[in-house]
Amino acid sequence: MAIIVNLDVMLAKRKMKSNELSQLIGISEQNLSILKTGKAKAIRLTTLNAICKELKCQPGDILEYQQGEEK
Repeated sequence: MAIIVNLDVMLAKRKMKSNELSQLIGISEQNLSILKTGKAKAIRLTTLNAICKELKCQPGDILEYQQGEEK
């Protein structure tokens, strides 16, 4: 996929664990893991908003477009 999810990078920068973020934003650890590994096909804007709020970042810090072949 051409969209790269850098959520793990932001978590490391903020010294926060995935389970802590999942509790703060109200989604399961499994769903956060799917998002973090780039396996998610979509993300709700409310979820993205909550992630950005808790990590004090911009959506562009988490999502990146990389030109390449799409599956």
